[in-house]
Amino acid sequence: MDLLKNKRILLCVTGGIAAYKSAELCRTFQKEGATVRVALTEAASHFITPLTFQALSGLEVMVDLFDQRQEHQISHIAATRDVDAVVVAPATANILGKMANGLADDLVSTLLLACRKPVILAPSMNWAMYQNPATQRNIDILKEFPHVQFVDPEEGDLACGEQGTGRMAELPRILDRVFYACREEKDLDDEAVLITAGPTVEMIDPVRYLSNRSSGKMGFSLAREAKARGAKVILVTGPTLLANPEGVETIRVRSAKEMADVVKERAKDVQIIIKSAAVADYTPERVSPQKIKKSNKDLTLNLKKTTDILYELGKSKRHGQYLVGFAAETQQVLQNARQKLRDKQADMIVMNDVSKPGAGFDSETNEVHLVDSKGHVDTFPMLPKMEVAHRILDAIQERRASRSSSSSRRKPAHPARRPRTRRSSTPRSEERTTPASTNNAMQVKAAEAAPVESNQASPPESPATKESTSTTPAKRSTRSSSRKRPTPARKATAQAKPASSGDDKASTETKPAAEEKKATTGMIVKAQPPKEERAEKQEPTPAPEAKAPAPAEPKSSASAAEGGQAE
Repeated sequence: MDLLKNKRILLCVTGGIAAYKSAELCRTFQKEGATVRVALTEAASHFITPLTFQALSGLEVMVDLFDQRQEHQISHIAATRDVDAVVVAPATANILGKMANGLADDLVSTLLLACRKPVILAPSMNWAMYQNPATQRNIDILKEFPHVQFVDPEEGDLACGEQGTGRMAELPRILDRVFYACREEKDLDDEAVLITAGPTVEMIDPVRYLSNRSSGKMGFSLAREAKARGAKVILVTGPTLLANPEGVETIRVRSAKEMADVVKERAKDVQIIIKSAAVADYTPERVSPQKIKKSNKDLTLNLKKTTDILYELGKSKRHGQYLVGFAAETQQVLQNARQKLRDKQADMIVMNDVSKPGAGFDSETNEVHLVDSKGHVDTFPMLPKMEVAHRILDAIQERRASRSSSSSRRKPAHPARRPRTRRSSTPRSEERTTPASTNNAMQVKAAEAAPVESNQASPPESPATKESTSTTPAKRSTRSSSRKRPTPARKATAQAKPASSGDDKASTETKPAAEEKKATTGMIVKAQPPKEERAEKQEPTPAPEAKAPAPAEPKSSASAAEGGQAE
């Protein structure tokens, strides 16, 4: 399958009875396309000779830390510099203690101390040695190292004749872990993927059942590929002879109902669902508690439909979830795949023509077509199922990235909220004619609401001053046209203000400007005093004495207008 194609593996063998398994492990790595270099401890050479590994690997075996033939380079540094992963199998209690405490007194311990590449440890020892608190403490320390991974030992018969946990992990598990470690692409890191695989079994009686030829290899390949990309993988599989993938949460079921129940429960917390299982479409209405005896009569089985898992997932698919279904067809493959895509509300259908030799059920290869919801079709030639799994996940990630970017482009920007203002009393026709009236009205209200800082009474104004300020252009008075009513302070000021001839003159001079404004805009505008005068009128003034105020220096109408503009 070439899981480790063009990868370089350093296999370190330590002194345990499981050292003989390391020779087979070396061959397994080579079959998967890797180049293997072997290093032995002195104790390991008592269990298996360097010549054995040299014959298997085709390369010289490292044993001595002070090998004079490597004097042109530092061997324990160079050996770990150009590899993709280091595997220690078996890993004895002795080597675990050295690694955890930074000891380097032989070739292998020195290699491991200098290594910064992924290190996969496969412990092997007596069960009492493995459960010893010192060993468990060393394992806990090593699990904190970011580049160290464990393939936990298994329970079973031990070389000493006892039973317990301490057997070195089976070779497929070690291979899976090395495959994950050598995979640099981690585009599914911290994401959850749910995959279904294998057939389902629908019982007729205690002996017979309805099923299909699915081996589960495609689904298991997808699970390994997703795990290698960094995902948390949940594999729900029907009956199959395949071993559980290393590091994958595997849930084994038998019937379509059992699979539907598990998938419904676990689908809520995942980002990607790949339903590659060959689930039975029908199940017997009644399961006989006893074996159905053969007779001379024909036997009729009444079947009922099973739960359509893909359809239910399509209906309940939450936002951001990506749903992939599989279709095994023998005719009109693309047409049937498109129809299934629409009916099941899936994002992608992986269709394979099971009538072709070497494709589909119970084979190591597959030939598939990918049909997505936008009508795109990708066709892959006959390939090993691990390579097909790799390409399927590549396609899923491409579609997800495209959908994410499209959603971000379609997302509308939220407009900024406008401040809420009190509605002006100005008629709508006047507001359309004078767009600035609303802002001017807000300014006037702010000036009216502002507190007067001075507590002293303002001296009465001279008639000349009133006359000059009243000649402000009509445009100035328009800004206060939206004012509804005078403030109490202004009423008090108006009552306390003495009558003078200057008021009549100011109103006479203001009238032509207002008439001119009415003629040009069609509005009736009432002149208002400037801001300075209104601010001075906030506090009521005492009644003036009978003595007439001293006349102020007269100003020209042009000067008054300039003063109003400066405000």
